[in-house]
Amino acid sequence: MIGLIFGDTDFPNEILKTFKKKNINYLIIDLSKSKKFKKNKRSYSFSIGQLGKIINILRKNNCKKVLFAGKVDKPNFSKLKLDFKGVYYLPRIIKAAKIGDAAILIEIIKILTQNKIKTESSLKFNPELTLKKGNYSKIKPNNHDLLDIRKAIKTLNNLGHYNFSQGVVVRNKKVIAIEGIDGTEKMLKNSKSKKFRKHGVLVKFPKKKQDLRVDLPTIGLKTFKQCKSVGLKGIVIKSKQNVFLDKKKCISFANINKMFINVQ
Repeated sequence: MIGLIFGDTDFPNEILKTFKKKNINYLIIDLSKSKKFKKNKRSYSFSIGQLGKIINILRKNNCKKVLFAGKVDKPNFSKLKLDFKGVYYLPRIIKAAKIGDAAILIEIIKILTQNKIKTESSLKFNPELTLKKGNYSKIKPNNHDLLDIRKAIKTLNNLGHYNFSQGVVVRNKKVIAIEGIDGTEKMLKNSKSKKFRKHGVLVKFPKKKQDLRVDLPTIGLKTFKQCKSVGLKGIVIKSKQNVFLDKKKCISFANINKMFINVQ
């Protein structure tokens, strides 16, 4: 039995499809805001403050391993549902929350580990959601695009020393936007250009110290539509380390709109 600790976004749905297809026994710990898995008979809805109940459910079902998928936002601590263990661990969760959303999940992993529950990477069960090195669109980056890509990668490498960002937009060798705590969507909104169309690139790589068990860089059809709307020509991701959702739809969209998909 594997415990699936799910937050928001579409990524958990892909994990669930794989588990059902491979007939892997599972239960769901639903941490999503919308409680999107409440209709699943194997799902239990909790807040991150109910760690005692979460651990008890996992132990009761002999779940010695869990994996995380989806986004879990920092909660409103004044309204957070707590159980006894949740109260005990709350100072650690609050301290982690000051660093960022991913830090909260990393702290929960540490707590689960202390309770003899191991966390696996979701990619262990869904390697098909990543891509190998290569170009996946009809068009390839030209020499001008390659200069933008090199600039973006160099910028991310420099930011990596601060464990700061996993996304950057470069246009005409100039950094236009850097992904912050608000995420990719906000960064892309800040990248719109009336002057340039079909120029520039989004490069999205994991941070150097990123814990890929809880914080996988993810792109999907929505990302491609946003890139098109702000006039970017292509997307570059990291081989076997980025989650690539809606693969066929994304490749088709890129080809129709003459965008490139490059995997480094």
